[in-house]
Amino acid sequence: MTETQMTANGTALLRVTLGVAALSHGLLKIFVFTLAGAAGFFESIGLPGFLAYLVTFTEIIGGVMLIAGFQTRLAALALIPVLLGATWAHAGNGWVFSNQGGGWEYPLFWAIALGAQALLGSGAYAVDDMVQRKPQTA
Repeated sequence: MTETQMTANGTALLRVTLGVAALSHGLLKIFVFTLAGAAGFFESIGLPGFLAYLVTFTEIIGGVMLIAGFQTRLAALALIPVLLGATWAHAGNGWVFSNQGGGWEYPLFWAIALGAQALLGSGAYAVDDMVQRKPQTA
């Protein structure tokens, strides 16, 4: 395997991992916490409840887009504000995410990883790559 192929595969591994994590967090808000519960939590920390719906939608759609490698840069950039918001929400709990209530290290790391993904692009096995290679017909 060439270095170019390894880079493309590593980029794809990062993309799919970030996508699975985002998708699972969005589905968690629906099936475990419920959207009403998530909205209530957002309100309890001083945010408007409707943001829970927007965050959930962004996590699910962005996660699916990342997994598929469709508009990867856009999906990664759209998820960064969600993770910066989570960083803010956990800021009072200290640095380490294993602290009670979860610290802010994990969401900040995740936001930075999404920034790296936005810079790297889709990598291998991506819908974006298939669309770019599509033969043009006259």
